Amino acid sequence: MTPTRRALRALSTVLIVSGVLMLADAGLTLIWQEPVSALYATFVQGRLDDDLRKLELSQPTALDLAALRKLATERRRIAFLARKLRTDQDRGSAAGRVKIAKIGVDFVLVDGTDANSLRKGPGIYDEVPFPGAPGTTAIAGHRTTYGSPFRKIDQLRRGDEVVVEMPYGKLTYEVERSRIVPPTELSVLRRVSYDRLVLSACHPLYSAAQRIVVFARLVAAEARGAARV
Repeated sequence: MTPTRRALRALSTVLIVSGVLMLADAGLTLIWQEPVSALYATFVQGRLDDDLRKLELSQPTALDLAALRKLATERRRIAFLARKLRTDQDRGSAAGRVKIAKIGVDFVLVDGTDANSLRKGPGIYDEVPFPGAPGTTAIAGHRTTYGSPFRKIDQLRRGDEVVVEMPYGKLTYEVERSRIVPPTELSVLRRVSYDRLVLSACHPLYSAAQRIVVFARLVAAEARGAARV
């Protein structure tokens, strides 16, 4: 066999193997999620889990403790600490945990929904209060990459439970409804007459043309950490 033919055969082999790997990657993405970013998300979530544990063990300042003791109810103490954490957190840092048993979600939450933050996990919007403070809070997450935390968000139905665990409280929400909206639709974040959680993700799968938005109503709030003083 001539050197030229050997080189062509080697090249063809490389191209075939590359093609098979690309098809396998596409198949995994279609069936499950993009494997490289999924591995990255798993690694980062492990680090965030450690950061969240440290955050939960941290103690409030003497000034904050004095303020908390003056608040008569758990709900008011939860709201106080939610506002405090909203002010203190850095973008992309661990803030809490979201659990949705119906669709197998259990992820550390980060502060922020910019591209870098959402690569780490579901993120709390900048424009909203942290869960536990009065108003509408909102969380965004990927559906097909970086762990795909909200891949099955379209399966949520009325009455399904969403639990958000923050260092200061466990907030339980019940799904009310969902909507498909343009990416520019900001009215979904508006404040209503009750405390609400909004979950959002790109829609449909493999497209950023629209957003699927799930609305849930706060039904229970249980104090944790310093909120129990």
